[in-house]
Amino acid sequence: MIIEKAKEVLKLEAGSILELTKKINTSFEELVNTICGSTGRVIISGIGKSGLIGKKIVATLISTGTNSMFLHPVEALHGDLGMVSKDDVFIAISNSGETNELIQLLPVIKNIGCKLAGFTGKTNSSLAKYCDIIIDTGVQKEACPFNMAPTSSTTAQLAMGDALAVVLITMKKFKKSDFMKSHPGGMLGQRLSCRVGEIMFEASTAPWVLTGSSMTLAIEEMDKYRLGAVIVLDDKKKLKGIITDGDIRHCIANNRSELNTQSVDSVMSENPYTLNAESFLYEALNIMEKYQITVLPIVDGDKRLNGLLHLHDILGKGSFQFNGGT
Repeated sequence: MIIEKAKEVLKLEAGSILELTKKINTSFEELVNTICGSTGRVIISGIGKSGLIGKKIVATLISTGTNSMFLHPVEALHGDLGMVSKDDVFIAISNSGETNELIQLLPVIKNIGCKLAGFTGKTNSSLAKYCDIIIDTGVQKEACPFNMAPTSSTTAQLAMGDALAVVLITMKKFKKSDFMKSHPGGMLGQRLSCRVGEIMFEASTAPWVLTGSSMTLAIEEMDKYRLGAVIVLDDKKKLKGIITDGDIRHCIANNRSELNTQSVDSVMSENPYTLNAESFLYEALNIMEKYQITVLPIVDGDKRLNGLLHLHDILGKGSFQFNGGT
């Protein structure tokens, strides 16, 4: 009986979320575009269970690149309203749309001049009448056997908030490396906040050949170090280019069968993307993600090779250690 009841609750709440897909319309699109076009913050307000959901949505928005804050309705009416400006987007959350403390606040918010949106289960409620944008988060039934305790309704509010945050990630072109910059406490976050020079392969242990060298020598270097690339330097040890596994596959695909007899100069990619040893690892990850590459030459101000950085080492597959562990 216990297990079956638990499954019943989960199925009911899951069904409530699926029903929301039928309610996503141009109002949701308008809210996303309004937030993207705003120079202020997203301010979310609610009380009770809806307030707790609002705080979670704010936390998700902040960690995914949208400047947000939670404002308690009562505290707003007692001095904190000064935090709201006309450039903000204000989202009020109330399933019933009749929460007194929130309804008292909305005319004042409206007077400030910021865009006002509402997450509510009642689209004809008092809250909805004040809103410029209405997001319907209504559910048919709470999971509570008395249909009273906020359960399915708060799940729906949270899911709609997640949908908003994830769509904003795409619209704002927020990247994985941006996420890690705001999560420095995690293992990968720690790594990304470190400098390139801390984990790169030093020039003395990185594969390189001089211009004019044969592809036979370049391939031997690549095979020796197994980093998927070899750097090409001039006679002053300055960077001239890079040859990757992809460059070799491209040559073979173009029927250049006598690859081993060619010079590295005819195969290399000139002027590759580079960083210096003082750059942060999140900068390196941004470049690798943007240009779909896995290796970066690390150079000094005169373009002399300092080392080589591989994606695997950024992601923790190298020998870099934290707190004495690998």
